[in-house]
Amino acid sequence: MLRRKARRVQEGDDPLDPAQERRVRAVLALGGVPQADLPDGVQQVRLRLLERAAKGDEAPRDVSAWAAVVASNLAMDWHRAKRRQERVGERLASLRRLEHPSGEDTSVLSLAVAQGLDELPDQQRQVLVLRFFADLSVRGIAEELGIPEGTVKSRLHSAVRALRDRLHEDEVV
Repeated sequence: MLRRKARRVQEGDDPLDPAQERRVRAVLALGGVPQADLPDGVQQVRLRLLERAAKGDEAPRDVSAWAAVVASNLAMDWHRAKRRQERVGERLASLRRLEHPSGEDTSVLSLAVAQGLDELPDQQRQVLVLRFFADLSVRGIAEELGIPEGTVKSRLHSAVRALRDRLHEDEVV
């Protein structure tokens, strides 16, 4: 039966039968994943099973149990990502409440920085905002985003350089 299931996966058929899909949905739902996100979770489980087959790995002994464990891990990942986003949102909201000095020079600089930030790639903009606007350390950013500190440093370096070049080009600084 396992060989038959592995062959089915390789031939492009659905790697999860209806009963396994219902079990995956149940595990995700019991894990607290919202109804709207359940189809994505099921697709992730399918994808992981297909990736195993594509790498030539042997099919799991009990596909149903394996899929349930993967679904449980996905539910935990969903909660971690949600908590990370909430913490980042709270920090950014607290920054908005701070009063900023006003004045023509500050307004021109603020506008130029905002435009420069809009032009940065999403990942660079994200670390730049977290570092300089949310005042997080490199280590804190790495932990919040789940990426290595070296990656944070590299993105920060590229973002600062691009923003500085933009501000010089516009003759703001």
